[in-house]
Amino acid sequence: MIVNLLASLGGGLRESITGLGQATRAFLSILRVSGGMLRRPRLVTDQIHFIGNYSMSIIGVSGLFIGGVLGLQGYYTLSKYGSEQMLGVLVALSLVRELGPVVTALLFAGRAGTSLTAEIGLMKAGEQLSAMEMMAVNPMQRVMAPRFWGGVIAMPLLAAVFSALGVIGGYLVGVKLIGIDGGAFWSQMQGGVDFWEDIMNGVLKSVIFGIAVTFIALYQGYQAKPTPEGVARATTRTVVISSLTVLGLDFLLTALMFK
Repeated sequence: MIVNLLASLGGGLRESITGLGQATRAFLSILRVSGGMLRRPRLVTDQIHFIGNYSMSIIGVSGLFIGGVLGLQGYYTLSKYGSEQMLGVLVALSLVRELGPVVTALLFAGRAGTSLTAEIGLMKAGEQLSAMEMMAVNPMQRVMAPRFWGGVIAMPLLAAVFSALGVIGGYLVGVKLIGIDGGAFWSQMQGGVDFWEDIMNGVLKSVIFGIAVTFIALYQGYQAKPTPEGVARATTRTVVISSLTVLGLDFLLTALMFK
């Protein structure tokens, strides 16, 4: 029994190392062929529109409501200490440092990530990728790389929209609904939020999350079995792996950025 247990553990470890090596090779292949996109930038702009524009509605509405919730919860907490005027700082820092990049990445994985996985998986099931190889067209350069860079560029833009609408949601709740002074709300926010320490760290987080989520979505679609069940399982793995990766990276990046 012990021998079987060790054998199963060894087999699982070997498969994990093999999968990690294949994923690394795929990632390096995408980076290697990315220079060819400079001759056809329309491929990337089309993917930015497809990935970013179609995800705008859910991310914008989510940011507005989360900002409103932060306004309510923040006012309830700050009122205990007589610091209601600091509500703007609380809402802004919560969004640009943490909630903006993280929640946007999770929503991105559920909306755009599954779409990318299903698209690549169906192309593989329909043998479109094999047909490209037969016509001497590199699928990594024609299909994978434009979608990868489209997702990487769209993620920080979507995170910025999420944070901006979240601040508006906090303003509507704190100033218009509760009655906090509007001038104090904005002035405290401007004085308490640093561009490099807070905003740019949030942008860096969103870029790293965009690289991770987009690559996971594309790789899962590329490795999916060419069957309906295989594509369905690949989309499920995309959401699960992307969510866990985003949360793990968020912890590491926060520890490095804010010591």
